[in-house]
Amino acid sequence: MITMPVAAAAQQTQTIRGVALDERWRIKLTVAALMLTLLNLPAFAQQVAPFREGDRAVFVGNSITDGGHYHSYIWLYYMTRFPDSPITVLNAGVGGDGVREMYRRLDNDVFSKRPTVLMVTFGMNDGGYFEYNGDNAEQYGKDRLEECHANYLLLEKRLQDLPNVRVVMVGSSPYDQTAQLESAIFKKKNDVMLQIADFQEASARKNHWEFVDFNRPMTALNLEGQKTDSAFTLCGGDRVHPDNDGHMVMAYLFLKAQGFAGREVAAMQVDAAKKKVIQSKYCQLSNLKVSPTTVSFDYLAESLPYPLDPVARGWGQKKSQRDAAKIIPLMEEMNQELLKITGLNGAYRLSIDGIAIGEWTGEQLAEGINLAAERKTPQYKQALSVMYLNEERWEIERRFRDEAWLQFGFFQPRGLLFANDDEAVRIFNENAPGNGWLSAKTDLFEKTVHPAVREAWQQQIDLLVSKIYAINKPVTRKVGLKKTNL
Repeated sequence: MITMPVAAAAQQTQTIRGVALDERWRIKLTVAALMLTLLNLPAFAQQVAPFREGDRAVFVGNSITDGGHYHSYIWLYYMTRFPDSPITVLNAGVGGDGVREMYRRLDNDVFSKRPTVLMVTFGMNDGGYFEYNGDNAEQYGKDRLEECHANYLLLEKRLQDLPNVRVVMVGSSPYDQTAQLESAIFKKKNDVMLQIADFQEASARKNHWEFVDFNRPMTALNLEGQKTDSAFTLCGGDRVHPDNDGHMVMAYLFLKAQGFAGREVAAMQVDAAKKKVIQSKYCQLSNLKVSPTTVSFDYLAESLPYPLDPVARGWGQKKSQRDAAKIIPLMEEMNQELLKITGLNGAYRLSIDGIAIGEWTGEQLAEGINLAAERKTPQYKQALSVMYLNEERWEIERRFRDEAWLQFGFFQPRGLLFANDDEAVRIFNENAPGNGWLSAKTDLFEKTVHPAVREAWQQQIDLLVSKIYAINKPVTRKVGLKKTNL
């Protein structure tokens, strides 16, 4: 839901802190309008129902889900925006999977997580790779599409029989076949992936499921970025695996589909001249005091600002979650903690809980400042604690997904799924020396073969989640403004 029209957003950007609207903002606002067109949605549309308290949201996918962050970033939004309504988000991705492999691990991996909402994405591996540069590329693409659809019908039947589970079809993030990168381009591969997304959407309509597409909006953003930088991509250096910025874009698209565009952290307005609170949306303002040189009040929000990680996390990652804010209107649409104070002249220094945040003029304060963009605020620091705990949880969960790769990719075909016995150890040791992918998991396997290790890891995850929902509750903050040009 976009409550701030593009024109209004542009005007706000022009006036806050007296900074003129620059080229970066023009691009971001253009992209915001473009994405609304691509999604073919009115501003207040909702494609996917928001998660509810107690939901267990399971994301099924391939390596993009397995090793990626988008589901973790989605959960972080719920952790900070709905602190009193805990949900659980679970990763059920396995690297290298197509829809056939996902079907084979439904019972022992996906359904065992007891989902109440199931997000299903596939297509990257189903679509194939090198053969698109061969002599029969068109026929190859058709064959892969038909095979993927045949395998999907098996998966669809199982999903149709699921009781009390919402199913959300998710069109895969794209294969970038236009960026000028060192990695080879598999021509027309993404064309096939788009056709896979099309039959996902058709299946969703037929079965009264929900659908959200990552491919077309991300492809549009790639093409927009490549107008000025031919190497720009949200899909990583291999054209397949999005970096952290790409995963944040995916999270943004999903949250947008859930109707959260325009949902502020809080919106507060004080008329200093009349000594009156004009607005307190998603928050409570109390104990307002106004003098000729100061304004102060107590501020209790219902949620925390959404923190953006400045660190490139994950193996081989070069970009951070925060980098996505340069590409999409995330801050404008989903992370507004707006403070407006009218009736002031001159410059004022803002402090929260005694911490100096910054200095603004009366005109800028009347236009409004976004506190969610001020990383020194106590509430933002509180949100950072939630973010870092969530990252620790993600790191441990990744170990379980690496174990899933071993179990379903290596042991299941040998009849040793979750055996974790002497025979499994023998088979692993015989095969690891000649298999680089397998040998890279040696340390992990030697740990996960012990039930006590797996139990301890799960206990760590449970403790981290419990801690997150213990510290994510907003507290009353003391906001003060003091005139500086006396």
